[in-house]
Amino acid sequence: MKRLYCFLGFLLLAARLPLEAAKRFHDVLSNGRTSGSGRERNRLNGWSWDENEWNEHLYPVWRRGDPRWNDSWKGGHVKAVLTSDSPALVGSNITFVVTLVLPRCQKEDDSGNIVYEKNCRNGTGPPSDPYVYYWTEGAEDGDQGNSADQSYHVFPDGRPFPHHHRRRGCNLVYIFHTLGQYYQKLGRCSASVSVNTANITLGPQLMEVAVYRRRGRTYVPIAKVKDTYVVTDQIPVSVTMSQKNDRNASDETFLRDIPIVFDVFVHDPSHFLNQSAINYKWNFGDNTGLFVSINHTLNHTYVLNGTFGLNLTVQALMPGPCAPPTPQTPKPTQSSSPPDDRPLLWAGTPGERCQIDRDGYFTTRLTIVDGILEVNIIEMTEVMPVPQPGDPLMEFVVACQGTPTEVCTTVADPTCQVAQSTVCSPADVGDACLLTVRRAFAGAGTYCLNLTLGDDASLALASTLVSVPGRDPGHSVSMAGGALASVGCLAVIVAVIAFLVYKKRKEYRPIENSTGIKGNGLNVFLEQAKVKFFPGTQEKDPLLKNQQGIL
Repeated sequence: MKRLYCFLGFLLLAARLPLEAAKRFHDVLSNGRTSGSGRERNRLNGWSWDENEWNEHLYPVWRRGDPRWNDSWKGGHVKAVLTSDSPALVGSNITFVVTLVLPRCQKEDDSGNIVYEKNCRNGTGPPSDPYVYYWTEGAEDGDQGNSADQSYHVFPDGRPFPHHHRRRGCNLVYIFHTLGQYYQKLGRCSASVSVNTANITLGPQLMEVAVYRRRGRTYVPIAKVKDTYVVTDQIPVSVTMSQKNDRNASDETFLRDIPIVFDVFVHDPSHFLNQSAINYKWNFGDNTGLFVSINHTLNHTYVLNGTFGLNLTVQALMPGPCAPPTPQTPKPTQSSSPPDDRPLLWAGTPGERCQIDRDGYFTTRLTIVDGILEVNIIEMTEVMPVPQPGDPLMEFVVACQGTPTEVCTTVADPTCQVAQSTVCSPADVGDACLLTVRRAFAGAGTYCLNLTLGDDASLALASTLVSVPGRDPGHSVSMAGGALASVGCLAVIVAVIAFLVYKKRKEYRPIENSTGIKGNGLNVFLEQAKVKFFPGTQEKDPLLKNQQGIL
């Protein structure tokens, strides 16, 4: 009895051996398999079903954690990065790109060989051989490039490599797998493939890629990667919004009474919509109505504060095949055959071209607030130096529209490219936005001055070129000497006039005026001269009542 059980066990083991040897693509690349009912619907042009046999003798399969991965590449591990231009509008092409990230100090040369980077140290000193893998001559890992034996120049399903593949430096094998189908190709450290999405089911799908390198007369896996992509029947749309004086465009808070620029970006990397007529329908949520445009940019100004809902519909009309005809049952007649045998009539004309309508949508909420609408430098003057002058000072009178809380000035070179200094200070203004800003400059010359006024939501800018005049080192002394000379001349003139008046009054002195106040004429003259040469402080000047604070 034991012999019978052993014999049966041997038969079962022998029966399983062929099954295990006949590994198939979906056993190696198990992700993203499509059920039998959806196969024809998801058929990809140029791809093969994953039920084909996988040559495990040439392309061994290692699971995660297998210690053989540690020796799959010289000098470390290779990482694969998979990207795509997803989401893709159904009917368009989607492109997948795999890029290999090599270990440190390694790179691919122009011939497709892997070499060590010059002047790069990996902790082991400079390598004696400049090549990590030298594939140009067809000799690698013991293979002497015997061109007569081409049995190993095949893909995992047994299909031969393209002719002259080594001349192109394509020494790596890439196997792409999705929707129960695979696509295999040769490449360098980067490979790409494009897929038409007309037959792909809407929604998220999974793409997986396995990468092999040649080792002797076999191939070893070096990396695996997978990523999700999306196929949609709605046009992928995004909108960028910008506004003059807006401090932060990403917070969706904008200013009242200043136009907002809306720019629509339609994600169409394969140019599927190039021949389409595209309309943009805007509703800004402020009771201004519906705006329809064929331009992807539009300006709109909100005149009230508040929160508004923005809605955009992008409509594309493109030529395409009509939907499958709808079967219709003919009306019964007296001469017709039994109902089950009556022929079906098809609605629609074969080969007829129709217009396919695809829409895309964008919605968001915008907050509109008050802000600084305008700023102007209306006057600039040089500040006269004190007895011990330092850097030249310039004074700027600034008018604005709004209520700024901060003022900043940046002094730059005359081209406004190289900033030299920046000074910020709080701004305290009243209802009439008018303030005086005083800033020091490094010396005489021409400067570019950028002046900004800001609050929580806005930032307004004004720029001007400033010419700072030069100063004579003896400028203050000259002014003092001139003042003393003027006083001296005035004293001489007063003395001469006083002498003449005295002489005249001595020559003729009426008796009736011999008594009374003396010196009235001279006093009046001196007072007039004093007013003329020393005008005083003029404290009664009404203009002084409206002087602004200096910042």
